[in-house]
Amino acid sequence: MNLFIAFGSLAGGYLLGSILFTRIVLRIKDKDSFDDDIEVPVPGTDMSYKVKARGATAASMKYGPKTGVLISVLDMLIIFIPTLLLRIFFPGQPYMFIFAAAGMAGHNWPVYFSFKGGRGVSSYYGGLFAIDPIGALITMGAGMIFGFAILRDYFIAYMAGLWFLLPWAIFKDGRPWYIIYAVAINVFYIIAMMPDFKQYLEIKKKVDVDPSMVLETNPMGRGMLKMSNWFKRIFGSGKRNDASE
Repeated sequence: MNLFIAFGSLAGGYLLGSILFTRIVLRIKDKDSFDDDIEVPVPGTDMSYKVKARGATAASMKYGPKTGVLISVLDMLIIFIPTLLLRIFFPGQPYMFIFAAAGMAGHNWPVYFSFKGGRGVSSYYGGLFAIDPIGALITMGAGMIFGFAILRDYFIAYMAGLWFLLPWAIFKDGRPWYIIYAVAINVFYIIAMMPDFKQYLEIKKKVDVDPSMVLETNPMGRGMLKMSNWFKRIFGSGKRNDASE
């Protein structure tokens, strides 16, 4: 491994990942700053769920799903393209893993925006589809089956794709750098999501919150809700969530 290229991958991934298309696109659409938290009312209560992230989810909530999808795709591409190039030009080297992990860290804690970023899901899949597209599809699918068909939990279905990457890296792939990458992205995601977990649990103590309410606020979540209805029809897990249709 060339230390110069490794450091360049680390720095380049972080700096590119720190380019938040949410900030850029929303500045173009709206001259006002995008610094205030977005609040989602909790049905049947006077409480609200505050979205503190600055990723595609917040953009979707503020300006609609089309804007959210556009930003999510851009967030994926800015990590996908360099990661794929590193895979092509440096086969067998760890640079693509370093770049992809650093890109997710940059998205979550961007140096250009006072370290206030998103949660990194789009960046994660942008990197993983360049590194291992089959692994990305299998772990994503396994996560949805585990969440929807077995545990019947929306949040677990949303997050389990990242969790399943670790056993995939250990038992199917086996490369040490792949395993380190799988651990790193899960750590980054858990740390970034802690404010959301904490807030959700606090609301959950006071009122019975439907997790699908949160998924309805972002493009990937809405897609997963539609998939959940498909899983329900296949596995017979109860009534459908018509709000996602």
